[in-house]
Amino acid sequence: MNRFSRKFAAAALAVLVLTGMQAQARTKHQKHKKNEDLSANPLANVHSNQPDKILFDKAMVAMKKGRYDVARLTLQTLLNTYPDSEYIMRAKLAVGDTWFKEGGSAALAQAEAEYKDFITFFPDAPEAAEAQMKVGDIYYEQMEKPDRDFTNALAAEHEYRQMINQFPDSPLIPRAKQKLRNVQEVLAEREMQIGLYYQGQEDFPAAIARLETVADTYPLYSKSDQALIAIGDCYEGEAHSVQLATRLPGAVRERLRALYLDKAAKAYDRVITRYPMAPHVEDARDRLVALNMPIPEPSQTAIAESDAEQRSEQPLRFTDRILGLIKSGPTVVEAVHVGEPTLSDPARTIAPEITKQNIALFKDALDAGKPAAAASTPPTPTAANQPPRSDQPSEAPVQMTAPGSGTGMGVSIVSAPASDPNAVVKPVGPTNTALPAAQPAAPAPTQINAIKPGTNTGPAGAVKPGKKAKAPKADLGTESSSKKRKKKGLKKLNPF
Repeated sequence: MNRFSRKFAAAALAVLVLTGMQAQARTKHQKHKKNEDLSANPLANVHSNQPDKILFDKAMVAMKKGRYDVARLTLQTLLNTYPDSEYIMRAKLAVGDTWFKEGGSAALAQAEAEYKDFITFFPDAPEAAEAQMKVGDIYYEQMEKPDRDFTNALAAEHEYRQMINQFPDSPLIPRAKQKLRNVQEVLAEREMQIGLYYQGQEDFPAAIARLETVADTYPLYSKSDQALIAIGDCYEGEAHSVQLATRLPGAVRERLRALYLDKAAKAYDRVITRYPMAPHVEDARDRLVALNMPIPEPSQTAIAESDAEQRSEQPLRFTDRILGLIKSGPTVVEAVHVGEPTLSDPARTIAPEITKQNIALFKDALDAGKPAAAASTPPTPTAANQPPRSDQPSEAPVQMTAPGSGTGMGVSIVSAPASDPNAVVKPVGPTNTALPAAQPAAPAPTQINAIKPGTNTGPAGAVKPGKKAKAPKADLGTESSSKKRKKKGLKKLNPF
């Protein structure tokens, strides 16, 4: 009995264990596969086994492993074999990515060509903005420091501007704007360094031209307040140079100095009104106080805008300085991260324009001391029976007329004006001034020829017609020829 009960208990326990295992198997949740990243293949089903999809995935794996030549060969096979595939655009863009990641000047040039071709073939595709963005990145990666060649920086600025203007609705716009701010920080730093160099050489027109270009073209530059202060210092230097020019009259020097100081004050005012939260705004205030000029008050909008710009800047750390010495590219840590970058450059300020402005100021200073010219009034006419004035010529009594009219003598008589009845002196002269009628000329007398033909009525010695005239005999006494003159004295010995 005990043996039977033990077997029964063991069988019941086994049934319970099996029942529990089956229930647990029923209630166990089925495992879900992890969601795969669809960003690599946004245009097709990830789980597709189509041959074009297999080629595209193979190319992506080769690119991740750094085998860019294999990836390009696979992508070219996809493009040539499946021209109607839904991976065509991504494959065409990936070819440019392989050249871009490979690096090198030749590879980057080839990558730019591939991206430009993609924009040409698919201008309305969402990936066109990405292609234009990568063209800008090509030049961005090749940028050099501000004191070196800036060709790549200018090209990067142009490409980012084109991307922002051509694709304003792209999700890549914020990234493109920040890259553009970084590029403009480098270009502004270059202009700033050149302007400060000219300022140190006391070439103030050239320095002002460079610094005004910085202030007008790159308002988001992290050192714009320093650029404006440097402009004011240059104008103060011009005023000091005028003060030392002892050859100029004292009044002209003072007027010219005042004009330069006014320009310096305007530059300092701009620092306070545009960058009120900048670190060097107090220097601008101190300079205005030294010039005895009023200090402007900034608006609340300018204060909020300047505060946002200052907060967005990152301080330049020690590690950034060390990396700036090692790498060839520029350090753009101090670039602002807010505000709209300049999308079109205004006209650059050049040194000849500043020189022309200085010449105009000099002329204004000279003309300010000259007396104003008196306005000329027309002379009053001379009244009757008054002597003519020196500033008004008297009227001519006669006027010239064309020959053949009037009296035939080239003049005509002008009748005298009516006499003044109140005049003390009466006009004297004949009252009848009309000329008599011209008499006709007398006829010429008839010519009478009383000489008969054949008679010689000419003077003595005249040659008769039909005979030659005889030559007169030479007067040997007055002849100057040496052949006829008699020789005297020692000249007789000379046979010649």
